[in-house]
Amino acid sequence: MYSRPKKELRPEAALIRLETLCARAEQCESELRRKLATWQIAPDDADAIIISLRSRRFVDDSRYAAAFVRDKYRFARWGRRKIEMALRQKRIDPDVAAEAMTEIDDKEYLSILRHIITAKAKPMAKPLAYEDRMKLLRFAVGRGYESAQAVKIINQLGAQ
Repeated sequence: MYSRPKKELRPEAALIRLETLCARAEQCESELRRKLATWQIAPDDADAIIISLRSRRFVDDSRYAAAFVRDKYRFARWGRRKIEMALRQKRIDPDVAAEAMTEIDDKEYLSILRHIITAKAKPMAKPLAYEDRMKLLRFAVGRGYESAQAVKIINQLGAQ
């Protein structure tokens, strides 16, 4: 599929667009830099725009990371591993990502894991067969949950 190059913007117009974007929703610096590159903004101008946005608190990677972690584990029901990988893909500093991961409440996290495994196991025959246990484990690990925690919950379900 052929895609046309994005229309080139002046740096002033790009700054206004990014201010509007950041005012609507949290953005991380790497996403903004990618947008600037697609708009064919020169690297020096892009640096100046990012510095301006940072100094006026339009963009803050630590604030973004904290909001991202909260949203993904509460609403998308992702596990820690998947969230960490997504933050790494967005080029969030590892120290900032580690700090944001402290937003996860362990009790709520395990409750979510228990809920998604229970929901997935509902149509399965009890006691759980080996194949069903493995399906549940692959499902939980695929969502980014730690295998040890998933196995523990699956074993509790299998005993019922």
